[in-house]
Amino acid sequence: MLWCTVFKYMSLMFRQDNIFPNLTIVSTGNSGAVLFGHENILLGEKQPNIENAETPRIVAAQKKIAELYVSVINMTGLHEAELYLDSVNNVIGQVVNENKIHAFIFIVRLGQLTDADKMALEWLQRVFGDKVLQFVVILFTYETKEECDTIKDYLQNNPVMEQLLEKCGGRYHTCNKMMNSPSEMSELINKIKQLFNMNQEQCYTGEMFNTMLRETEAQQNPLCENDEPTVNKERKEDATTSKAGLKHRGINKDLLTEVGTDESLQQETEKMGLLLHRLHLEVRHHNKLRTTDVLQLTAQSLHSQESCDKEEVIQTFIQKLLMMNYRARYINVKANKQHHAQQRHNESKDQSDVFDDILKDTSLSNRGTIQSERIHPMDVQMAVFHCADGFLKQLMVTKLSQCQYALPLLVPDPFTQQIEFPLWTFRQINKSWKKRNTNNETISQSQPIYKAQTPMVFFFRFGSLSSSKSQLMNSLINEKHNTFFHRNCPGSSRTRVLMDGVVEIAWFCPSGTNDDKFTDCVAFCNLHGDAGDHETQLQILTEMASVNVVLLPRLDRNDGHAAKIQNLYKDRIPLIFLFTEDESEINEMREGKIKIGLKDRNQADVSEELRRAITDCLSQSSSTFRLEDVTKHSDIRVDEEDDDDCRRGREAAKQLMSLLEKKSLREIKDSFLPHQGKLWRQWSKKNKELHRLRGDETEMDISRKQTEIKKIRQQQHESDTSKFMTFFINEIQSDTANKKIYFLKWFEILLDEYISADLSAIHNKYDKKWSTVVRLKENYDKSEQLITEQTELDRISEELQAAALGLEHIMREIGQIYESCSSVKKNKKDLQVHFSSLPSLAAEMMISGFPLELMDGDAAHVPLIWISAVLDELVQKLGDQRVFVLSVLGLQSSGKSTMLNAMFGLQFAVSAGRCTRGAFMQLVRVSDEMRTQLNFDYILVVDTEGLNALELAGKSSRDHDNELATFVVGLANLTLINIFGENPAEMQDVLQIVVQAFMRMKKVRLNPSCVFVHQNVSDVTAGEKTKEGRRRLQEKLDEMTKLAAEEEVYDAEFFSDVIAFDAQSDVKYFAHLWEGNLPMAPPNPKYCENIQELKKNIMSHARKSDKMMLSHLKICIKDLWEALLNERFVFSFRNSLEISAYRKLETEYNKWSWSLRSAMMETENKLHNKIENEAIHEVEETDLKRELKKTSEKVEKSMSEFFDKDKDKDILIHWKASFEIKIKDVQENIARETKRKLNEILQQRDLKKKIDAQRTNHENTLYEKSKELALKLKDKANDKETLKKEFDLYWEQCVKKIITDTPQIKHIDILTDVKRLLSDVHQGYLPLDHRKEGTEDSIFNVLRFSEYVIIKRSTKKVITDAVMDASQTVNASFGHAQTLSPEDEDKLRSLVSHIVQQTDRMIQSFNISKMGYNISTIQQLIDYINKRVKEHQGGSVKYVFKNEFFMVLVLSIFKRANKMIADQHRLFREANDPVLYLKRRREEYYSIFQKYCQGAASAAIFGEIICQKLKEPIEQSVYKKTARDLASEMRSNCESLNGNRSNLEKHILKTLAEEEDFEKYMNYIHEPTDHFKSFIRDEVTQYITDKFSVSVLPKMKENIELLQQKIMKAAHESTEHVKVNSGDVGLWLKSFTQQLSGELIFSEKDLCGVKHDDVKDFNLLEDVIRQELPAIMSDISNRFNTNTFPVNLDYKFRPGELLIDHFCQCCWVQCPFCKAICTNTIENHPGDHSVSFHRVSGLNGIYYNNTDYLCAHICTSAVASSTLFFFPNESQKVLWRDYRTAGEDYAKWNITPDLSELPYWKWFVCRFQKDLEKKYSKTFEGQGKIPAEWKNYSKQDALESLDKYI
Repeated sequence: MLWCTVFKYMSLMFRQDNIFPNLTIVSTGNSGAVLFGHENILLGEKQPNIENAETPRIVAAQKKIAELYVSVINMTGLHEAELYLDSVNNVIGQVVNENKIHAFIFIVRLGQLTDADKMALEWLQRVFGDKVLQFVVILFTYETKEECDTIKDYLQNNPVMEQLLEKCGGRYHTCNKMMNSPSEMSELINKIKQLFNMNQEQCYTGEMFNTMLRETEAQQNPLCENDEPTVNKERKEDATTSKAGLKHRGINKDLLTEVGTDESLQQETEKMGLLLHRLHLEVRHHNKLRTTDVLQLTAQSLHSQESCDKEEVIQTFIQKLLMMNYRARYINVKANKQHHAQQRHNESKDQSDVFDDILKDTSLSNRGTIQSERIHPMDVQMAVFHCADGFLKQLMVTKLSQCQYALPLLVPDPFTQQIEFPLWTFRQINKSWKKRNTNNETISQSQPIYKAQTPMVFFFRFGSLSSSKSQLMNSLINEKHNTFFHRNCPGSSRTRVLMDGVVEIAWFCPSGTNDDKFTDCVAFCNLHGDAGDHETQLQILTEMASVNVVLLPRLDRNDGHAAKIQNLYKDRIPLIFLFTEDESEINEMREGKIKIGLKDRNQADVSEELRRAITDCLSQSSSTFRLEDVTKHSDIRVDEEDDDDCRRGREAAKQLMSLLEKKSLREIKDSFLPHQGKLWRQWSKKNKELHRLRGDETEMDISRKQTEIKKIRQQQHESDTSKFMTFFINEIQSDTANKKIYFLKWFEILLDEYISADLSAIHNKYDKKWSTVVRLKENYDKSEQLITEQTELDRISEELQAAALGLEHIMREIGQIYESCSSVKKNKKDLQVHFSSLPSLAAEMMISGFPLELMDGDAAHVPLIWISAVLDELVQKLGDQRVFVLSVLGLQSSGKSTMLNAMFGLQFAVSAGRCTRGAFMQLVRVSDEMRTQLNFDYILVVDTEGLNALELAGKSSRDHDNELATFVVGLANLTLINIFGENPAEMQDVLQIVVQAFMRMKKVRLNPSCVFVHQNVSDVTAGEKTKEGRRRLQEKLDEMTKLAAEEEVYDAEFFSDVIAFDAQSDVKYFAHLWEGNLPMAPPNPKYCENIQELKKNIMSHARKSDKMMLSHLKICIKDLWEALLNERFVFSFRNSLEISAYRKLETEYNKWSWSLRSAMMETENKLHNKIENEAIHEVEETDLKRELKKTSEKVEKSMSEFFDKDKDKDILIHWKASFEIKIKDVQENIARETKRKLNEILQQRDLKKKIDAQRTNHENTLYEKSKELALKLKDKANDKETLKKEFDLYWEQCVKKIITDTPQIKHIDILTDVKRLLSDVHQGYLPLDHRKEGTEDSIFNVLRFSEYVIIKRSTKKVITDAVMDASQTVNASFGHAQTLSPEDEDKLRSLVSHIVQQTDRMIQSFNISKMGYNISTIQQLIDYINKRVKEHQGGSVKYVFKNEFFMVLVLSIFKRANKMIADQHRLFREANDPVLYLKRRREEYYSIFQKYCQGAASAAIFGEIICQKLKEPIEQSVYKKTARDLASEMRSNCESLNGNRSNLEKHILKTLAEEEDFEKYMNYIHEPTDHFKSFIRDEVTQYITDKFSVSVLPKMKENIELLQQKIMKAAHESTEHVKVNSGDVGLWLKSFTQQLSGELIFSEKDLCGVKHDDVKDFNLLEDVIRQELPAIMSDISNRFNTNTFPVNLDYKFRPGELLIDHFCQCCWVQCPFCKAICTNTIENHPGDHSVSFHRVSGLNGIYYNNTDYLCAHICTSAVASSTLFFFPNESQKVLWRDYRTAGEDYAKWNITPDLSELPYWKWFVCRFQKDLEKKYSKTFEGQGKIPAEWKNYSKQDALESLDKYI
């Protein structure tokens, strides 16, 4: 199917900033394929109806689809209105003239194509004209999704449908019959937008429609058009019949009647139509083939085949031509099956006669139709030429030239016979040749062929000849190659359609040797066909020729061409006659007039005679030929003038070039491209210096360099934007895509022309100087002259490099303008567009096929800001497409670019010497059919400069090559290692570089692959030879691996230890590129076959390779380059993609673990209630896991989908197994911890039975006594005053008695208890009254623990000496106090932290809110602390604690825990102190008392008692459920709590900066766990306050309502249960409490002592509960506010604590230098600890040894230093860069060098400098002086940097 998939997802140039006009769409086709209705998004409810309209009219319906306003003109089924044809035509004319139509949607039912569908398409073409096809999108409708899924198979197996698609440019879409899917309609609109862009933003207009009508009318009435005689009826009928027959075969009949009715022209037109039909190119007559159609990776492009089906002829020809395979012309078309069947049938006849068979076959042959004739190869070539747009024509002709084929010079239009001169197609062709001057010196010349002035020999013929003119010409140019196709070439056929009248041109280019056929470049023109039939071409070429050569059978005065021949003979231009029927040898009849006979003569003799004759004639003629001069002839059409876009592009390019003002190349760069010159190179150099610090450089030096870099950027920004650049930017930002590309190509052409003279002069100087130096060296001359000449040669070499100027330099300038504006964050004054739009221009150029400079070869630097922005724009324009990156490495001039050009049809610059500087990247699109197979959308080809360049020798060439190799190897999925020749010695240098690069990738866990390509191998077919070559390469690679392993400190002996490599499949041998000697040699077909094999091998690798998204590519480039900027690549590499993916995984892990934790909280609450209600007496872990199973399965499913479907799944797979284990561990831990908590509740339940029973007894006693009193006062029930007085008196007496019998629960003073216990134990050591006030909390803020320890006597001297010695050795090293090493300080701080965490857990476990406070709990805690301190001291430590340490530690911990214990005791007291809880319940008792007095039924009173008893359990249940719901909501909605740990820390740092509280900062730095917990609690409190009315209160009310429903349901079901079982109130109560046992802490025992035996009316009981419950719920709701919630909850049930439990199960390890906390979400995580960014080390109190200067170094800059030391302990001195060797705590950290600005902590140090100096009693002076630049950072800069780095 020819190009049928070209449209789908076509990535064409479409400016994102272009706002589409309201789209206008016409729907046509089969009305039965649509279901109309209000749900139909596109067409709505009604079909078009014009029958009954008085004034027929179709009104466009206005729709909004995919955020666009769309006018839909519904003509679906209109073609069926034959009866009203006139009305229909009028309506259509009106519609078309009123609207500009962007697209016609032709609707077809997916399935068998019906006659009605065919009729509809014919109607569409007939009514709107043939041009309508370029605006058509076929819309297949389906009923079931399964139908849609089979569409590809359906299209492939349906030739009729295939033909229909081809007519419509292969564009189609699918949607359901109802057209009600927004996504399907949105995708349809996107395709229409792309179609609009593909049509160069043109619409179908009324003008097109009216022109079509006029042409149709003219064809029907030719006299009106040209006054020619009317065609006779018979001929007209014949033509009509012929067209009808063509129509029947599916050929566009309108195509065949585009021009008049001239019979011969009509016949030619019909032939052309048939040819296009046979080649499946009908649709391309108007909708031209484009470079984007052919420069893509297709299945066809991967197969090298000499024969193919006729449907594939065009694709095969184009693909072979793009690969420079001259066999593209020799494609055999496979015979069809019918032909083979007929042949077999004929062969099967038993009786046959040779004469009959031969005569019969001859007869059949003579009757053969055009349809069965073989297609002529040149018809294939010219059909593509006619159906190609200007850019593809140019590419095609350029490739033909590279194949050493003749090129079309004058081409008749196959329909109008208008002659076109395709000058544009020659513009990219350069020819080189060598000739000898009079001194026999060889002179090299290289020129664009359109500028070359050469002699021209014109060959033409009159009549039919027995000899081949083209074959004879080939013998003059290259006898081994068919430059001109002739009758004896393979594949030639008897008939051809498109070659008659075509003039082809070829050039003979001499090599400067003695066997050259001609001594100078000569052009040869060949007119195909009888010259008598093509007078225009004959006249033009004979006039312009230096020599005319005419071939004819014989000379005859009566011949029709005699007059023409006579005129030529009389003309001054030399003329050579070649007579095919003459046997005579060469004969000069008169000067410049020669005849040669050809009949029965030796071809070689004739060729030699003709060569000599032409040479002699050329020596007599001074005329020269130049392509551009052909344009002077007025009777031909010049493509450049005829194409408006091309002409406008040329004029703009000329206007741009006029601005150069004849300046020299160096002046051009300095004047017009200032941003990329000296300033950019300085910036690049400074940036490398910044990243490659010397050992003695401090943060002051780093800041100074950063400031210098900023100044350079500022200077860049202040540089003027030249008029040249302004004009260029404006041009490529405006106009249509086509005009823009023409402008760019014209600019390249004119620029090459402009600089060629200067470059040629420099080359000549270089050649002369080089010759002089060589001569002196050969004479062993070591004089000053040699040195002088060598220096001059180097200078000219630099001048040559500086003189290079091309489009890449212009784009580099734009890139630097963008980077400078981006760096200073403002636009340039003289820049007429906003700088943010510049990357879009480069992205559009890449999409259009232009390469983009990835690494600046002059500055040896990657412009990261620019490249990142361009890739961002690519993502915007194309979507985040998948790319396979292919790079190439090799020696200079080893054929890298040539190989890539041949492989993908690209046009990287190629010629001898150094062409490519740096690295360039170019996109190659993958066709839709291949995307599904390869699983990527584009190949990104990276071409690089050659390694071991001569001009870089002595200029750190090896470092540069290593840098380049590491960069492109790391970037690519596959790298081609290009080696010229087979000599391993010559390969050694490049192999060592390559092996080292791959080894570095292995060490940073990147896994690229490679293929070695040996170019220019003499015999690639010799099996033994290639085996030996592979063996030698393998040995050399292994040898290089050992050398590289030593340098990289890596354990590897063989290359296979570094990379998966198969010497059999991953080593390719390429034949010589050229088949013969240059410059006339064509490319070697074997080379092209090798290219094809390599391409298949690359795709084989690609199928197995990990792909990356364009957005990932940007990150990968950044990571690689930033690591390369630091000299230690492996140490410095930071894989941002992995980091980003891991952060995402952490966020998901947080969600999964919260799901499990949240589910378990619900289970825990339910079981807690049941335990309190004594419904269960044990808890098993298996039961808990069973409860968790459903959630666990959901989490497992979510995990599986995440790892399988996330866009980073290829990266995430590395952690899949470990996280699956981690989630299982989380489940185990949650179940285990929940069991522990519930078992504690079980144990405490029995202990608090007495407390609960006492309280219940008090409550129930009051109920009974109030009942007794009520009975006494029953007769006074209406006397409210008396009742109130009696109740008050009774209440006071009862309460007094209860208080007397029950000891009151007193207030507690925890710190006093603690001090008393400490005083009893440690009396005499440290009198408490001598302690300073406020020192209790000092343990958490202590700077050094030295004051709390005594160094053991045996080690003290050694430590001091060690430190003194160290300080004398390196003054710049870091140190701490002499008493304790940093390691010991860290261990003590860790001890304190662990004790604090464990005491928190113990306090929670005491359940003080239920059990009450007891001083024994304090004793337990003190005992635990004492035990831990003694255990620590009993270890291998070099100190003992002072008594003060223990006491301060205990007091600090209890002061911290004081509020927690006091709050829990308050809850216990409120619940259990009779004074408090009876006071709360007084009104409830009075209410029940009143009901007793009023004689209420027992059931009513019992119901009210139950409701009163339920009040507190309900409140607690609702509070706890609301707390859990709120915690879940905050996990989703609270910005600081809805991500991973890094996100939480970012918000903590923002809050700290906004509050500017130094003490809080210190708490965060030294006690991060405490600070995190405090922050979470504050966030929860703030959230509750802010969201109370909109979120918290509604949640609580919802929970109250749910609980009320559950209670009423339990009451109702209990009533029903009693009725069924004839039970009593005891059974009712048992059923009621059991049903609520999981919801509330409420059981039968709560009502023991309340007499209820007389309750019989259970319906009344239920009704009372139903009536009373809402009031209780309302009361709870009314008391619910920010003061009561969550204060009335126990600590462990509060939302803040629930979230703390979740978030603080993470890694808390701190950086050993700056104390930054590892940001990993998982505790005990695998791999190294890391942080987003480190801090200034001085924040932790680190100072320079032997000084009072705090350290100003940041860890990430210190590790970049090569001589900076630190002391991890008293006996070790370690380089910062080797920090991992300093011990276990250091080895587990990954600190990569990073010289980013990190404004946050720099701002902090400047803001709190005095506070820090006061705290640590040190200053930021001397070596630790704060750079002045740090003080420029504002708080806003600090806050913004958090979003950048975290």
